Amino acid sequence: MTPTVGAAPAMPVTGAVLEAARAAARDAALPAYIYDLAHLRAHLARIRSGLAHAGPRLSLLHAVKANPDAGLVRTIARHVDGLEVASGGELAHVLAVAPGAGLAFGGPGKTDGELAAALDASVDRFHAESLRELRRLDRLARQRGTTADVLLRCNIPLDGSSAGPEGAALVMGGTPSPFGMDPETADQAAALIADLAAIRFVGVHAHLASGLGPTACAATAQSILSWAEAFAARHGLALEEVNVGGGMSVDYARPEATFDWDEYGRLMAQVLDRHPGIRVRIEPGRAVSAYSGWYATRVLDLKRSHGSWFAVCAGGTHHLRTPAAKGHSQPLAVVPAASGRADAEVADEPVTFVGQLCTPKDLLAADVPVESLAVGDLVVFGMAGAYAHNISHTGFLMHPEPTVVHVGE
Repeated sequence: MTPTVGAAPAMPVTGAVLEAARAAARDAALPAYIYDLAHLRAHLARIRSGLAHAGPRLSLLHAVKANPDAGLVRTIARHVDGLEVASGGELAHVLAVAPGAGLAFGGPGKTDGELAAALDASVDRFHAESLRELRRLDRLARQRGTTADVLLRCNIPLDGSSAGPEGAALVMGGTPSPFGMDPETADQAAALIADLAAIRFVGVHAHLASGLGPTACAATAQSILSWAEAFAARHGLALEEVNVGGGMSVDYARPEATFDWDEYGRLMAQVLDRHPGIRVRIEPGRAVSAYSGWYATRVLDLKRSHGSWFAVCAGGTHHLRTPAAKGHSQPLAVVPAASGRADAEVADEPVTFVGQLCTPKDLLAADVPVESLAVGDLVVFGMAGAYAHNISHTGFLMHPEPTVVHVGE
């Protein structure tokens, strides 16, 4: 049987994922995360094809924080120029599952132990978040007789404004933030570098906003590059590289509307032409892996309350935190039970899909029109390949962890 999909938001399911979901149901292995690695490879090929318009000076990193699943990380590592890690745990994990990958180490609050481990692992780049971190990194590098290549993470306003670009889902530049250094502190860091023998200034890192389309992404990159060039010139520093972050839009209400990497690549070619001699790095996370993950579960109960239908599903937001974290309905497909399906209890009515937790916040998707729904049907939530399982509060109520399945290997 083919899946029936609610009108909003609708979610396509690959054949391999559908087969794996049905197999997991037969084996009583639901809920399950299903990652389609063939789908991911095809998506990465489209990304690389789009970025090729900008030429070899534009490098692609992937932010591991989006999803550290070993199968995803290994697959992604083969198609990108490096991986960005933001903790000692991520560093150790990536060294184990994707040895040889180029690494950048970012994130606030790095401990001495984490910095030491990154130095010992010969991490390619450090994104320095503060003056204190710079001093500690210098001390630890000198103790090891090595140097650390550093990009200063800078919290700068976009075009002199703290409002950020139109359409941004999250603005992190030009406002008070624990991330990076404001321009005044960055000036202090530039002056400090001359006294830090084990620190080699490479460039500037800035991640200023998220949820941007290609035009806004390229305009943000242009702003960061212009600021970085002026900053380096003012302090007499050689600017080799600028990391302009990620922030590419992912629209959970329109799963089919993926970021236009071709358009972005063409726009970035124009940006790079205005800044010759500088390597530019981007580090998307969600926009790389979100589309290639699905969370499959089944309907345990259907009930009507004050005129509204609720489908209680196995699992919930303690496995799939994304809809609670972002305040949206997760796109889904309803897959009728392959055999032994009772008569549908709900037909052509909106249904709210919830989990098993003892809180009204355990909401996966609200008021989704469905053609037909019965207890035992499968529900496959899409766009679950980023900031989903790994950010979830899995210990709440002590339900079992979801199964993890890889297809398309």
